[in-house]
Amino acid sequence: MRQLTILLLLLICGYNIISAQPKTDALLKNLLESNTNSALQQVLHNLAEHRPQIIYTQINRDKNNKPTFTNYYYNVDSLLYFNPASTVKFPLALLSLEKLNEMHAKGVNKFTSMQFDSGYNTLKAEYKDSTSQTGLPSIAQFIRKAFLVSDNDAYNRMYEFVGQQTINRKLHNKGYADARISRHFWKMNVDQNRHTNTIRFIDSSGKIIYTQPAAFNADSFDFSHINKLGIGYMNSDDSLIHEPMDFTQHNNVSLHDYQRMMQSVIFPSSVPESQRFNLTKDDYAFIYQYLSEFPSEANYPKYDSATYYDSYVKFFFSDSLHTIMPPNVRVFNKVGWAYGFLTDISYVVDFEHNIEYMLTGTVYANSDGILNDDSYDFETVAHPFMYQVGQTIYQYELQRKRAYPPDLSAFKIKYEKRVPDNRPLIKQVDN
Repeated sequence: MRQLTILLLLLICGYNIISAQPKTDALLKNLLESNTNSALQQVLHNLAEHRPQIIYTQINRDKNNKPTFTNYYYNVDSLLYFNPASTVKFPLALLSLEKLNEMHAKGVNKFTSMQFDSGYNTLKAEYKDSTSQTGLPSIAQFIRKAFLVSDNDAYNRMYEFVGQQTINRKLHNKGYADARISRHFWKMNVDQNRHTNTIRFIDSSGKIIYTQPAAFNADSFDFSHINKLGIGYMNSDDSLIHEPMDFTQHNNVSLHDYQRMMQSVIFPSSVPESQRFNLTKDDYAFIYQYLSEFPSEANYPKYDSATYYDSYVKFFFSDSLHTIMPPNVRVFNKVGWAYGFLTDISYVVDFEHNIEYMLTGTVYANSDGILNDDSYDFETVAHPFMYQVGQTIYQYELQRKRAYPPDLSAFKIKYEKRVPDNRPLIKQVDN
């Protein structure tokens, strides 16, 4: 009876069961089913309800340390919608760096201070950033905050800097044809999301060295594929609407596209040049550092390590019972969580055991079927599931034989060391 109810809900919510063709490979399916943990099996036995998608990317090196990649899929379907939430901060960071490199504006780089005017309608000004060493905003500081703890304001500012039109044109030109990033993380309507603020870059004396005018995106979006979820949702007036929530015009990036984006950044030479982001050597080093650095290591921002512990945004290595990262393991990743969806895009290295792999996954945990009510099953379903998926693959990789051990020296980062001072710790972030 429960399965029939879920099936009817999915039909009501616009999930195209007939046309959907999820891809599942035997190796990954067998690995996941071999883990008898109840949190994992609960999801695997209720695919329609929890909508899990997993991509495990096996990496093998040749004698010259050149990697090859083999993707194994579990229930992966580009039409099976999941809300990408904060994972969209990952391409926004890459596109922000790319835009800086292509502007060729003298004195402007990722560390240059910025100021945002209030501009159109509900757009918000920003002239200071108390988390940065200079007290001013910059692209570098936005990326740090977006990667270390998934700060939302950082996303909004990178969205404005790159612009809605450029974001989507660039992603499509790189081969991510289904990607759509069309919204701020502020409450805005369709028209407001198309506008961006005037932005100024200033030098250390406060002198303006470059001004980016306000912009408007006149391009159209393809909203032909309808995505509706749940049996009800809370609207902006906190009233319960007894109908599915419509995600058709929300941000959308497929899991496979995220895997390819991460591979293009970690292993740029493994993808065609047209699919790479235009980053400098220093950009790559910066991205690698803050994708994998722990909040407790960062000086600016200075996060409270009790709240933002080392595995805070490392979902494949963390749940409510497991928060300590294994020694000598670093995860280069970006996560997102919203509307009951939990997602992680990661490249994992273990320097002690000399292993590496990529793991990308998402799951939905919302047993009451009500969206936007801040009542989801993250702690009881989503986090335990992701942790068990992560442990299944990690343990498999620990015993997997390789013809040639990888040289992982390129990913041994010199991380920051927290310097004691009197600044207050940051204990609360909008993420």
